[in-house]
Amino acid sequence: MGAGGGLGAALLLAACGGGGDAMPARSLPPAAPGEPRRGGTLRVGALGRAGAVTRDPHGTQANESDYLIISLLYDTLTVPAGRTTTAPRLATGWEHSGDLKTWRFTLAEGARFHDGSPVTAQDVVFSLRRLRATPAGTSRLPGIQAANITADGARTVVLVSDYANAELPLLTRLTTFVIPKDTPDEAIGTAPGSGPFRLDWYRAGNARLVRNDGWYGGTVHLDAIEVRIFESPQAMANALLAGQIDLASNVGAVAARTVRGRPDVRTVRRPDDMAMPIVMRTADGPFADARVRRALRLAVDREAMVRQVLSGYGSVANDIMGTGDPAYARDIPQRARDLATARRLLQEAGFDTSRTYELYTTEDIAGLAESATLFATQVREAGVDIKVVRQESGTFWDKTWLKGDLYTTYWGTNDSVIFFAGKTMVSGSGQNEAGWKDAGFDAAYRQAIGTADAGARGRLLRRLQEIEHERSGYLLWGMADGIDLATSAVRDLPTLPGYGRVRLERAWLAV
Repeated sequence: MGAGGGLGAALLLAACGGGGDAMPARSLPPAAPGEPRRGGTLRVGALGRAGAVTRDPHGTQANESDYLIISLLYDTLTVPAGRTTTAPRLATGWEHSGDLKTWRFTLAEGARFHDGSPVTAQDVVFSLRRLRATPAGTSRLPGIQAANITADGARTVVLVSDYANAELPLLTRLTTFVIPKDTPDEAIGTAPGSGPFRLDWYRAGNARLVRNDGWYGGTVHLDAIEVRIFESPQAMANALLAGQIDLASNVGAVAARTVRGRPDVRTVRRPDDMAMPIVMRTADGPFADARVRRALRLAVDREAMVRQVLSGYGSVANDIMGTGDPAYARDIPQRARDLATARRLLQEAGFDTSRTYELYTTEDIAGLAESATLFATQVREAGVDIKVVRQESGTFWDKTWLKGDLYTTYWGTNDSVIFFAGKTMVSGSGQNEAGWKDAGFDAAYRQAIGTADAGARGRLLRRLQEIEHERSGYLLWGMADGIDLATSAVRDLPTLPGYGRVRLERAWLAV
């Protein structure tokens, strides 16, 4: 983590994607304190790699820069919220049948694509069916078959689930980007959206987006947002310090530590933004025994992980995914380090401590590889020898993810326990990272999502978390804060974690 030590002194822009010359400084009249003003161009830096660029709103967005651009151009049906976790967007309301299987979504009146054509239920049906047909479609819309996505008139979309699902609107928050019906695959990247900004130009992962004055969702203050792709947090932070961008999006803890105390830079922290769990395969292999998994959880010094890997910009976690959920079970006792019990469990399980085990990781996000290295050091005190193997991103996601015995992963949507349960832990889920199959967990999940009463569902969700805490394949040692660095002129940046961080439509510039 010492690699960022020279960040504050290095004011030269490091190599980044091709975005042309530095974007010019603004000249705007001052605004009264706290009063949103109209105008100006927000220059945003976001992480990404040129080789992973995609413009497909239904594809896999490995780049933060791509996800930011797509999220400003296209609308999802719903969006993340605070206490309720789900708020209206393109869908202004929804209702369910008595059995919680049929859901009807009403679309916003006056919603139009950037070419002026109205957004209809048929457009949404086309988009959701296309999303469902992607390789990850079963995880993106679990329980929803393509044939059961239909339109009822011009403004009502009907989704019929294979099973009762009280949380179905939550599933429509993240990647249900809507494009015009019958858009051919070759035109997907340039298809008009209905979001708060429309595309002005796009070059090799960099883009300029201009305000959509016809947006149905309310006032947009900025004239434009220019997005520049950076391959490292250090390069992005350097560009901010050099005055070449106004906002370094999701830049990480090292950069935040480096600029601490600078009056010209603000740090925006979003708690519970990024989970970086270690995945232990449960289906087979050396970590299939629940006692071994428990031993590794007990061997971790979580406070040290947060302090050293996250530079203190984070919080200790308790092996339960979805820490930002109002239903998160904070009363489940926090797991603490206990090396004696860890050694005993390994012995009882007959775990072979004479061999070396490989832990695979990537450098996709700041701190991920460092967390693997520190973890390996810590568990060695319990008698487990681990070799950290750093893989190139493409190799990792192709060869290791969903298949490896021991690897790191990361998730930026941590406000829903039920989201993770259905997406990554239920038997047969499309992104079951640990290959975990647990009949008790599956039953608790189905009971929870099939219960309409919020109080009863909360009690069932607690049981779900108890099982996850006890025997799942996740070792979640801590939660990283989301960190943006911004100049003093940037106001009203989003504070929600996950997808919430890219919703810049309410931001404005004070000078």
